[in-house]
Amino acid sequence: MVECRVVIVGAGPAGIRCAETLVAAGLRPTVIDEGRRDGGQIYRRQPENFTRSYDMLYGSEARRAEAIHGGFDALRGKIDYLPETLVWNIAERQLYAAAGTNQIMVPFDVLILCSGAVDRLMPVKGWNLAGTFSLGGAQIALKSQACAIGKQVVFMGTGALLYLVAAQYQKMGAHVAAVLDTSPWSLRLSALPKLLAQPSVLWSGVKLDLTLRLAGVPVYNGIDPLEIEGTADAGVQGVSFKDRNGEIRGVACDAVALGYHLRPETQLADLARCAFTFDPGTRQWLLQSDPDGRSSVAGVYLAGDGARIRGARAAEASGRLAAMAALHDLGHPQSAEIMAGLRRTLARWTRFAQGLAQAFPWPAQQAARLSDDTVVCRCEAVTAAELRRVVLETDAIEANRAKAFSRVGMGRCQGRYCGQAAAEVIAHAAHVPVEQVGRLRGQAPVKPLPVVIGEDAA
Repeated sequence: MVECRVVIVGAGPAGIRCAETLVAAGLRPTVIDEGRRDGGQIYRRQPENFTRSYDMLYGSEARRAEAIHGGFDALRGKIDYLPETLVWNIAERQLYAAAGTNQIMVPFDVLILCSGAVDRLMPVKGWNLAGTFSLGGAQIALKSQACAIGKQVVFMGTGALLYLVAAQYQKMGAHVAAVLDTSPWSLRLSALPKLLAQPSVLWSGVKLDLTLRLAGVPVYNGIDPLEIEGTADAGVQGVSFKDRNGEIRGVACDAVALGYHLRPETQLADLARCAFTFDPGTRQWLLQSDPDGRSSVAGVYLAGDGARIRGARAAEASGRLAAMAALHDLGHPQSAEIMAGLRRTLARWTRFAQGLAQAFPWPAQQAARLSDDTVVCRCEAVTAAELRRVVLETDAIEANRAKAFSRVGMGRCQGRYCGQAAAEVIAHAAHVPVEQVGRLRGQAPVKPLPVVIGEDAA
């Protein structure tokens, strides 16, 4: 086999299993991770001086988290590991990265992107108030800092993560004021045939719901968010919503965790010139790949939630499979039987993910109902009214053109949190399908970089 430079971006479940597979084949890959420690988001490791047990941190996933961490610890002497390193650009078979204020360049022959996922968010009036977090942000506070985001927390949105994070807060002793789910319960029944593709995981989700209800947490299904209430000085003070019967209700709180599933983190793959395709089931643009994780660009492979949102266990399988595909393409024979088994595993997880999307749909209709004064882009404070004005007055129905005229998606997050909701606002205002709006293109640097100002600088 020809010696080559293999780089993995991401040290979550996909990246770790990918690295294991490559090391077993005799390679020494470079693993670059933005996090301080391995594990990704779902198995995020607590700081070294924290002593909380695996059961306390990860619940039913404790043993799996322990296995993931142990697997990575066993790899440390066999890989080149670069933690706390942000890959901010890809060009001409080279990664551009920052470790603190140090800039480094990492050339590659094979690149396997295990970039994970970010929260998928739909704006609601008042979500720009202090005290509003994404579900992922609320989870990070709990795992990495051992603190809650507030004293009375409302969890609002839809999807499995909504119930998971709420249950984690309840287990840690935080006061969960309410769980507000935009999806009606009836959709879970219609999605049951697909959800039964993973019966044990389905049962775990049912138990999360039951745990919250038995603990006395108010759980509302089929709600319509109206407003996160509060003031600029005091921050969040409550949430108002319509229940499934159309009655307006309110819940007092000092923090809100908001989210509608997850979405793949695709900006690096975009910079690598990988192709996308529109997925009508989830109303978003996803990366093109073959069943083994090969992207449209030779030598670039995709694994984990950065390719498809299928969960941590599927990420492990896809990490192994992408590594085996890369090894096969490098001339290292792989077991056809093992690869076929991994494909079958991923097919079951794909069906389960389709069931989740059916049971907990992305609330596209909310974009049409956003009041004009609702902030869509929190970074640049772009309101729904401004975005609609740009569409109507300039005929900017393509996402990047609307961005140029309104600045939506030009802030720190580069559209990670507002881009898909903004596309829905544009589509409704222009009376076109959301796929016609397109997607915001990735731009380097994908995240803000620290800059050292010299003493002689003006």
